[in-house]
Amino acid sequence: MASVSQLVRHIGNRVRRFRTAGSNLLFPPRCAACGADLPQCVDDLHLCPDCQLTLGPPLWPCCPRCGAAVTAAAETSPGCDLCRRPPLKVDTVVVLGGYRAELRDVVLRMKRPSQETLSAAMGRLLATRRGEQLSALKPDLVVPIPMFWARRLNRATNSPEIVAAVLGRSLWLPVHRRVLSRRRNTPPQAGLSPRERFRNVRGAFRVRKGSSLQGARVLLVDDILTTGATCSEAAGMLKRAGAALVAAAVIARAQGPNST
Repeated sequence: MASVSQLVRHIGNRVRRFRTAGSNLLFPPRCAACGADLPQCVDDLHLCPDCQLTLGPPLWPCCPRCGAAVTAAAETSPGCDLCRRPPLKVDTVVVLGGYRAELRDVVLRMKRPSQETLSAAMGRLLATRRGEQLSALKPDLVVPIPMFWARRLNRATNSPEIVAAVLGRSLWLPVHRRVLSRRRNTPPQAGLSPRERFRNVRGAFRVRKGSSLQGARVLLVDDILTTGATCSEAAGMLKRAGAALVAAAVIARAQGPNST
């Protein structure tokens, strides 16, 4: 017999599909990534089949600690050379794909206020491709990497927040946007060495007073992970506040000479 939550989810999905189908009759949707027509878009992804496959490969063999691309045989290793020095404070990283080619362009576009639909589409693709992996972690809540208030005011959007909201709806988890905040406006990480990146974000985050995280399993969301410095620093603060596990979910994992 179906539980009440399963019944509510089923009804909600049917309502969303009906609403989407009706809207599509009046305004045929386009792929949020490439702009191709989507006359049969009823799955709420708003990405064409080609973009779904290119931007979100069904399989992504990676290091379970930092999400770096590895051979399938190395997936069971407790870590790789990229995350052992220095060790990351996140327990595991779930990645949609590599930060290169089309996915790199999409992640950069997601930082613009005019591309919030694209950010939401990528969040849905992450939930579709890696949903089972994320659910297996048994998270209790979702927390996006915050942006410093002045930068947020200037940019007018924060793509990790949009992705986190989508993941929260997909996984039926609460999204806590205000649990974590930035204490200072750190310089951009691009162009810094790995050591400088970790130093740059040291002490940059704080957990707001009154936040209850004791024993919580947190899903920390960001758009891109390179050295892991930002997610690691944020995870350290969440664990100091009582979190039992911090898993990072990111759209892209950067590594190699083309990383920023």
